[in-house]
Amino acid sequence: MRIVISSYAFAFALAGATCSVHAESARPDLSPEDRSRVEDVTRPATDFSKPERFERMQAGAATTDKLINADIFSHPSANLGFEEQQRFLLGNGLFRKDWVSSPSSTQASDGLGPLFNARACQSCHIKDGRGHAPASANDSAVSMLVRLSIPPTREQEEEILAGFLSSVNEPVYGGQLQDFAVAGLPAEGRVRVDYEDVPVQLNGETVTLRKPALSIENPGFGKMHPDVMMSARVANPMIGLGLLESIAAEDILAGADPGDADGDGISGRARFVLDEEGEQALGRFGWKGNAASVVQQTADAFFGDMGLSTPLRPDHWGDCTEAQGDCRVLPHGAQPHLGEQEVPGDLLKLVAFYARNLAVPARRNIDDPDVLAGKQVFYETGCVSCHTPKFVTRRDAPQEELAFQLIWPHSDLLLHDMGEDLADDRPEGTATGREWRTPPLWGIGLTGAVSKDATFLHDGRARSLLEAILWHGGEAEPARRRVVEMEKTERDNLIRFLESL
Repeated sequence: MRIVISSYAFAFALAGATCSVHAESARPDLSPEDRSRVEDVTRPATDFSKPERFERMQAGAATTDKLINADIFSHPSANLGFEEQQRFLLGNGLFRKDWVSSPSSTQASDGLGPLFNARACQSCHIKDGRGHAPASANDSAVSMLVRLSIPPTREQEEEILAGFLSSVNEPVYGGQLQDFAVAGLPAEGRVRVDYEDVPVQLNGETVTLRKPALSIENPGFGKMHPDVMMSARVANPMIGLGLLESIAAEDILAGADPGDADGDGISGRARFVLDEEGEQALGRFGWKGNAASVVQQTADAFFGDMGLSTPLRPDHWGDCTEAQGDCRVLPHGAQPHLGEQEVPGDLLKLVAFYARNLAVPARRNIDDPDVLAGKQVFYETGCVSCHTPKFVTRRDAPQEELAFQLIWPHSDLLLHDMGEDLADDRPEGTATGREWRTPPLWGIGLTGAVSKDATFLHDGRARSLLEAILWHGGEAEPARRRVVEMEKTERDNLIRFLESL
């Protein structure tokens, strides 16, 4: 254990040493000429009288320019060749298909559960976009999950520091509450969200926020641990994941400043996790940076959300615990002639390929004076301190179509303390209960076009972009305060800029 902890400490120390003063990255994939070009195109904007070069194509050559409708997040990267488009379509079919419980005559589609949250990936990532929180206490929690854990022992804390353990599961209900079950088995419970109105007085208007209170009704397997920690998770949009995966780790770490060495109040922190090879890697996906790669995130979703085994998560009964004996004796869907898991490796790779190549839409109205004014507000308010506008992906990225692209995700992919109001008080790995990974903003202006019910922030409490901003605290408190105090016209322009992304 001592050696493993030392290895993790080295990785974490490297992140701090390399990044504590926002040093320029030293990317091994770039020639000196490339490095100069990258530095030129990724400099922060200083002229807000006109759009920047290439700003409209916010995913580089992979950007889609399709008609804006409910399917705008479901198109493949624009630079995929014919064979890659066929792989994308196969992955799309798997992403959309409904799985059924075992045994079933449809042997290639059985194995669901026994406990689950959804029958298809698309059920949570609606139209490949974000999910939503229940509108009221009586509404269902489809497309929103609840994570469960209990405080770790001292020995388990060492495993967490070493990266071997993310959190300690609730002893009976596991790491995630499943609100559906196959026939003959009770669901783990019903998620209930009650809201309290919180009025906020701005300069020129009043906005009413809704503060959620999470509870579980009708627990199917008895009482939970008295110290259980719960945290809601709304599904993230799927666009641009392969490009985020292709950003050089050196560029992300160059933005980290865990000790706030420059004194600007922003202390972005990297989280390291074990990747699918069991090696330490930068966590860049999930609300708390819990996954290093798209395939790892995909396997975790199959396992936790649908109870389906994969080569990365081979347990056939998903999140069923040993305390749920009736769950673990039910039949699973692995077929010997298809493989040892319910979702064999080749199918997992197809779904991951689909997820990597969902295209980011082109921006709109980038030369509109109000949008440009809003962009200036975005910069001057300090939003870019966490929502880093642009990167250039690795020249040696594994997929050619995603390599050496100028992209505009508006995220540093780091953890930030977002204050007490957004805290879930549930640590996950080395992420504290107050820290959240900065979510990418690209495509956020088309959220309503994809799903009118979609909501924002990790638990979906925000019904609008302005509400999401007003929940910011911690490191973002100064920026939030500026938004509260600015003239309504400036605030409206800020929202117009976000809606153009």
